[in-house]
Formats: sequence, structure tokens, C-alpha cells
Amino acid sequence: MSNERVTLSVDGHVAHVRLNRPDKRNGLDPALFQALVEVGRRLRTEPGVRAVVLAGEGPAFCAGLDFQAFLQTPNAKELLLERPADRPANLAQEVAWIWREVPVPVIAAIHGACFGGGLQIALGADLRLCTPDAKLCVMEIEYGLVPDMSGSVTLLELLPLDVAKELTFTGRVFDGNEAKQLGLVTRVVDDPLAAATELARAIAARSPDAIRGSKALLDRAPRLSVREAFALESELQVALLGSPNQVEAVMARLQKRAAIFRDPPPPTSSTPASPASATPTSSTPATTTTSEAVSAPATPPVGETDPS
Repeated sequence: MSNERVTLSVDGHVAHVRLNRPDKRNGLDPALFQALVEVGRRLRTEPGVRAVVLAGEGPAFCAGLDFQAFLQTPNAKELLLERPADRPANLAQEVAWIWREVPVPVIAAIHGACFGGGLQIALGADLRLCTPDAKLCVMEIEYGLVPDMSGSVTLLELLPLDVAKELTFTGRVFDGNEAKQLGLVTRVVDDPLAAATELARAIAARSPDAIRGSKALLDRAPRLSVREAFALESELQVALLGSPNQVEAVMARLQKRAAIFRDPPPPTSSTPASPASATPTSSTPATTTTSEAVSAPATPPVGETDPS
């Protein structure tokens, strides 16, 4: 079994992230937790990336926690629950929440099993495209646990409280069509990966400044007062008005041509870069392609993920 738990490639300003443990239906072991967070941290600082497609290799998106792998990891509890002083999330939460911190839209393409921690990772994305026959489940109750990978925030953003409680209390499995009816997924499609890629490319063709500003606005505004939300709207809009990309958007529309946008400069924050975060530049329109894998120490292929 390969020890490349997550693969990352960038093509035409779209980053493709794949959970890469198909023989275990992408069950979450310590190495996969760490590799996903490393990729997410990298994408937080990639100026040439304008959208992200998050999917799973093999027969499932992610079938949840691989309990057998964690039972064979002596410090598993400490690994998952360690919370840095400067971060809101521990490792278990960051693997899902990190996609909210990526400044561009993240689209999850869901097929097969999407259970427990896998569902919480998908909920961390901005959009979710799902097959009709996918199987989803808030599975933690099966193991006497509560959703603890940011689900206390992301689940309640999408569901009425009573519906969230029913799914959490029962741990019942439901399909993609019901997930759409409940509001957990954005769209039901036969080929979510193809649809997510098409959607990501459409987003990548828009002004990266406006897309980043829109994600920041829509993520932050629900937690603000009306006055604060309106102030945030104005702050973001003033920064865009008259900027090179905003002018280019107007001119391209008036001239009936494709816009050529500039990517934002690399961030200057003190957020430490991950060891694998050499930054590929992507300043020309939709031409740069890079490909690599994020590797973590191999974990013996033991145990099974949550049952489908």
C-alpha cells in the first residue's frame, strides 16, 4: 500500500486534492489526518489557486475513522486532541475546518460512503456535489461518541437543530437524494467529480479578488451583528472598487472577451509554511500545471473503516 495518503495537483488554477487510501475506502488513520492538514495549510497560502476540488480515490469519499489503525497508535488520543495555543482547532477538528480557512472555494465531490469524520470533512467544504446513491451518516453515536471534527459548527450551519439532533442521535444512513432534501449537499449529480471540476473551472475564470472577498463575506457575516455585517460588506467592496482585477472584469464584459486576471501576491502573514509548501506560481491565465503527492509515514494496512 502506498504511503501517499493525499495527492495534490494544480491545473489551470484549480487544485485537485484526493484522499488516497482507496483499499480502506479512505478511512482516516493518523497519517491521513496529518497529510490532509498539511495540504490544507499549503493551499491557504497558494496565490495561484482559485478553487479546490476535494474528492476520494476508489469506491468512497471517506468511510470515517479507521479505529483499528488508531488502536495501534500509542499516542493517538494526544495526537488528535492537541490544540496549539494560537489555533481554535485540534488536529481532529482542523482536518475538516482547514477547508474553511482556505481563502478560495472548496468543492467536495462525494461518492460511495461518506460517514462520520468523512462527512465532517465534506461539511468543511463550501459546496458539496453528491451522487444519488452515495451513503452519508453522522456515525459517531455508533461508537458512543459525539461529532468532534468541527461538526458542532458546520452541521448546524446547514440543518435545523431538530434535524441535526435526529441524525446525530440515531446515526442512521441516508442517501444523496435525502441529503439534498435536508440541505446537506448543494447538488445531486451522476458524476460529482466531473461536475465539481467544471464548477471549479467556472469559478477560477472569475476575479480571484472578488471570489476571495465573497467567501470571506459569506463565511463571516452570519456570526456578526447587522451593523458589523454591513461594515464588512463595505470594507471588502471598497478594497475591490477600482482595483486592477475589478477594472479588468468590467472591461472584459464590455469588450465581450475572456478576462485575464492577476493572482494575488503571496501572503505576508507569519503563518508557518508546511514542509512541502514550495509555492508554484500561476500568474498566467490557466496554463500552469503542477503535480505532487503529500506523503506521511506509512501505517500498517490493518483494521476496517466504518461499515457501509
